[in-house]
Amino acid sequence: MSSPNEAYLAQITPILPVKNVLNALEFYIKKLKFKLVFIDEERNPKYAGIRRNNIALDLQWHDASEWEISKDRPMLRIQVQGIEALYKEYQLMGVFHNHTSLEEKPWGTLEFAFYDPYKNGLIFYHYL
Repeated sequence: MSSPNEAYLAQITPILPVKNVLNALEFYIKKLKFKLVFIDEERNPKYAGIRRNNIALDLQWHDASEWEISKDRPMLRIQVQGIEALYKEYQLMGVFHNHTSLEEKPWGTLEFAFYDPYKNGLIFYHYL
């Protein structure tokens, strides 16, 4: 840990842009097995937080006009223990795209990747 005179970075919580927070919550909770931590309002939320184990993500509504322009969306790399089990779990949930596979990479990881419904990239990896 850090001393009172020293900064300590403890965690990062990425904020993912989404068109519809309720639809995004359905995907992340039902398919990826995240748990709801908070939501700003029940009927028409604009912001929500989710968590699975030590991984926290926030989902933030963005206006439709922002989606008309092609933008790069975030790419998240999430370190995993038990990557084969997670791959099988997500494969059964039907979240993969046609070319999603569990692959060894030249940089020493075993990983798979896919996009959420709003083109935010999710890469799950394990160091070999």
